[in-house]
Amino acid sequence: MTIAWYGHLKHRNAPLITAIVVSWMIAFLEYCFQVPANRIGYGEFTAFQLKIIQETITLCVFVVFAWLYLGETIKWNYAVSFLFLMGAVTFAFWGKL
Repeated sequence: MTIAWYGHLKHRNAPLITAIVVSWMIAFLEYCFQVPANRIGYGEFTAFQLKIIQETITLCVFVVFAWLYLGETIKWNYAVSFLFLMGAVTFAFWGKL
């Protein structure tokens, strides 16, 4: 989803309709994997835990994407925020680990 949602930012001269169609094509492919993963994982994990896993993976991928593809730098406050989010993830799985 990171590429679908943010990949077009590097190509702002492309028509908006092109960005939308390409983004939806990319998102559809990801949903083809995400829906079965949630079906398989539900029961082992709660719906809340599945969403937390999904958002954590998305955030990790986005950090690398923004740094390498968009050329943005990671500021200290982003790093601290990321650490707090990882603490929240740990807390959400506290009884599961």
